[in-house]
Amino acid sequence: MKVRIRRQAWRVGLIAGLLPFALGSTAQDTAPMAGASTSRPAAASSATLPAALPEPAAAAPAASAPTFDASRFEAMAEALVANGRIPGLAMAIVKDGRVVSLRGYGVTDVRDPQPVDAHTVFRLASLSKSFAATLAGLLVNDGVLRWDSRLVDYLPSFRMSRPDAAARVTVADLLSHRTGLPRNAFDRDLEGNAQYHDLVLRIADAPMACAPGECYAYQNVAFSLIGDIVYAATGRFYSEEVARRIFQPLGMHDASYGLEGLESSARWARPHVRGRGGWVPLLPKPNYYRVAPAAGVNASISDLAQWLLAHGGHRPDVLPAPLLATLHAPLISTPSEIHGSSWRRARLQHANYALGWREYDYAGHPVIFHGGAVQGYRGMMALLPEQDFGVAILWNSESALPSGLLPTILDDVLGLPAGRWLDEDTLDGSEDLLYAQRAAPAAGNASRAQASPP
Repeated sequence: MKVRIRRQAWRVGLIAGLLPFALGSTAQDTAPMAGASTSRPAAASSATLPAALPEPAAAAPAASAPTFDASRFEAMAEALVANGRIPGLAMAIVKDGRVVSLRGYGVTDVRDPQPVDAHTVFRLASLSKSFAATLAGLLVNDGVLRWDSRLVDYLPSFRMSRPDAAARVTVADLLSHRTGLPRNAFDRDLEGNAQYHDLVLRIADAPMACAPGECYAYQNVAFSLIGDIVYAATGRFYSEEVARRIFQPLGMHDASYGLEGLESSARWARPHVRGRGGWVPLLPKPNYYRVAPAAGVNASISDLAQWLLAHGGHRPDVLPAPLLATLHAPLISTPSEIHGSSWRRARLQHANYALGWREYDYAGHPVIFHGGAVQGYRGMMALLPEQDFGVAILWNSESALPSGLLPTILDDVLGLPAGRWLDEDTLDGSEDLLYAQRAAPAAGNASRAQASPP
């Protein structure tokens, strides 16, 4: 009960700090949206975000939680790629400010098999959204942006179908999917090879589900307007700013943006889809690279280990604690998340969107999460703030098999009864491998890391 009271107090404090703004996948390496201003507008007149939010109350660890054994989950990852069930996978686990597991499994390409390792690059798809929100937050810290800055202050030509709607959309609205547009507006057109800037112009005639700031509907095209704002506010291309402010200082040396960035990587995982004879490698589709803030990042699992550590509070020199609290604070309810996969239905009591991240109540514990998917790639990452724990999993196929690995790990860390999130037949029906407290480790393609963050 005390843990729940503390957690609720923490959430109330965070929400109160963000209340002024709660009420209130674009490569911008090419020309920004027409009409984008390249000079910084005057600061908005409404109240800005507090310089610091209340510190979360210390929470007691989960009762009777067993000692975490990374080798059990490395063995599960190895089983997932065994016998070609999926082509390849990479996983990072961090705990208490240290990388405790960092391995690749399987192969980059079933037709030219090279082992996946800790530096094999994958497309991150919508995991990219956390980078966009984090960059925006750094610019807010610099005084270059504000969370309640209006989109039209930077992009004066932007239009929406309802009168005065365009003038209401804020930076925080974009990054929490509260633009008022219908869910996944223009994603089908993006899949059909439409250009980003053409789709932005079409927003002017798009029907609206609500007024800006009043409802949640997931976006890729509209979300990526943050890239145009970054260009207008700084005079620098969006992807260059992410590299300068995030990739480089965090030591994310394999990370890049765009198709060219992926294909120029020293080692990268090819996307795979199901064919009659099994997995078939494809050329990566360029479509969602056109919305870089929403879906443009490429990175290795080594890079994501550093990202987890930074968002876990272990790189305050790059991402200060008050910024992290703001980015992770829930802004808008997303109840549809609770009715998704089996682990969500069983474990999630509440689901929300924050700024570039999802925030879940996972069996009474806060989880900061995001998933991503484009053709031939899937990924998931999660943080357990109470346990100072993080996990990221990337794979180069459209299989759903690995998705149960993440909640299986979360259950173990939280000391919850093991859920049946992984298919036992997929893992040779091994009860010991799935649910016993200990199992023999399986060798991956990179040794388990014991390094502190750089």
